[in-house]
Amino acid sequence: MCGIVGYVGGQSALDVVIAGLKRLEYRGYDSAGVAVLADGGLAAAKKAGKLANLEKELAGRPLPSGSTGIGHTRWATHGAPTDANAHPHLDNAGRVAVVHNGIIENFAQLRAELTDRGHQLLSETDTEVVSHLLAEEFSSRGDLAEAMRQVCGRLEGAFTLVAVHADEPDVVVGARRNSPLVVGVGDGESFLASDVAAFIAHTREAIELGQDQVVELRRDGVTVTNFDGSPADVREYHVDWDASAAEKGGYDYFMLKEIAEQPKAVADTLLGRIDGSGTLLLDEVRIPPSELREVNKIVIVACGTAFHAGMIAKYAIEHWTRVPCETELASEFRYRDPILDHRTLVIAISQSGETMDTLMALRHAREQGARVLAICNTNGSTIPRESDAVLYTHAGPEVAVASTKAFLTQLVACYLVALYLGQVRGTKWGDEIHSVIQELSAISVQVEQVLGTMEPVRELARSLADKNTVLFLGRHVGFPVALEGALKLKELAYMHAEGFAAGELKHGPIALIEEDLPVVVVVPSPRGRSVLHDKIVSNIQEIRARGARTIVIAEDGDETVVPYADHLIRIPPTPTLLQPLVATVPLQVFACELATARGNEVDQPRNLAKSVTVE
Repeated sequence: MCGIVGYVGGQSALDVVIAGLKRLEYRGYDSAGVAVLADGGLAAAKKAGKLANLEKELAGRPLPSGSTGIGHTRWATHGAPTDANAHPHLDNAGRVAVVHNGIIENFAQLRAELTDRGHQLLSETDTEVVSHLLAEEFSSRGDLAEAMRQVCGRLEGAFTLVAVHADEPDVVVGARRNSPLVVGVGDGESFLASDVAAFIAHTREAIELGQDQVVELRRDGVTVTNFDGSPADVREYHVDWDASAAEKGGYDYFMLKEIAEQPKAVADTLLGRIDGSGTLLLDEVRIPPSELREVNKIVIVACGTAFHAGMIAKYAIEHWTRVPCETELASEFRYRDPILDHRTLVIAISQSGETMDTLMALRHAREQGARVLAICNTNGSTIPRESDAVLYTHAGPEVAVASTKAFLTQLVACYLVALYLGQVRGTKWGDEIHSVIQELSAISVQVEQVLGTMEPVRELARSLADKNTVLFLGRHVGFPVALEGALKLKELAYMHAEGFAAGELKHGPIALIEEDLPVVVVVPSPRGRSVLHDKIVSNIQEIRARGARTIVIAEDGDETVVPYADHLIRIPPTPTLLQPLVATVPLQVFACELATARGNEVDQPRNLAKSVTVE
């Protein structure tokens, strides 16, 4: 998500920070800003849009030269991408500046307290409260690192914070909880960034900060403590990547990096969704609960991978809300003259928020009087702006064209919308919602576990590099997973791949089965709807009897599939409706590795674009 750079040393801080932010542009952002300590004061500049806008601002209104500074590229969460909401954020006296990555869940309460004490807050962000809190703590303690420790003790959520204070001109202080932050150690200079890419041109000696730690940077070294002030253990390491690889975190492809980021992306999308009373919250809901209670039909519109997320959402929405739900390809939606009215809720899913087919479907729905709720990964994009409600996925920028972490976070967002509707309509009790949220919270760990067992999947993919066709089968929510697995293989490996509902096998597709044809089967949990499990085991037997090579994805402990699996991929036990969050991951790895084995460009497959802005 956001890019952060901090510097203290002998060079021009502004030059180092701007260069570092350019190295982090791959992360995606919608505004940028810098702050420099000089001449006993603090000077800052920030602009919405790309770094070029900030550089133009600095060319017209130069900042004073200084050797300590911080910078930020913002991926908007709280508040639109505007100049006022861009980072850094200053206190009212203009003595402290803060940049921030993550989400501060209790910012509304802290903001109210600050306002009551006479502070004037000028932005819509959760970040600005930190600059004011730091100013208060520093005034009584005179030490920025100690002030940061005290403030962090009051914050809830996941955050990386970096701050400077005009009264400590040779100090940069950072804090980390969940979000990444890494220190660069140079000769007479120190660096702080959300990614080593920001300082790789200056030093390759780094320190990785641990959870709940505060770091104090000076020219001659760094000091790291825990939030309670005790000395902290840190891990020093040497970065042996070049600058290009550093942007990818040492991975060969952005797609591999983004697959690895999925546990954090899933966890981030859940952050801040439950208030102190246990009530589920979305980001921006401009639809009164009374209207949501009157909804008698839900229509999901999306394209490609987002459409598969919508197919899975249909199962959850109907199960948890008992409202009929349709899933529509956005490109077909308005051309079939759909039946919509003021009691229809349309859910539009788009990673970029600019997908033209989905945007046009949204506009048609609103013309017919329907309400629209958007699920999107890009704050301030067109689809959220034109919707009546928004739930943002916090996947962070996704560079690779083939979607991975955006898909998983779309699924999480769909589950949250379904639970929210169940809450508003009274079809789910609070304890039931809490139970599902707890299950969702455990998913990030389970995805991490899956990622740690993928080497056999990679080996299998390499062995199939000369195949021409792979089929995918699934039932219930496993069917959209099968479709997504097939789509990934088409996008990346340029292979013929098809996903089928396993029950439809006997109605035609079984004619495709031949000797040694790879068939991937997504097996539902035997602990859930056992009839689904038993039927798909029968499907596996049917295709294996005809010579297919069966590649079976089944949860740990499911022994009934073992006799019929030529290749068995294990996933952690998961509730039936949530299984796609873990079952999809091996298929992403499989497609990426198979594409690599065939010599294809993984991040930018032929003929495809990341954001499709034409119909």
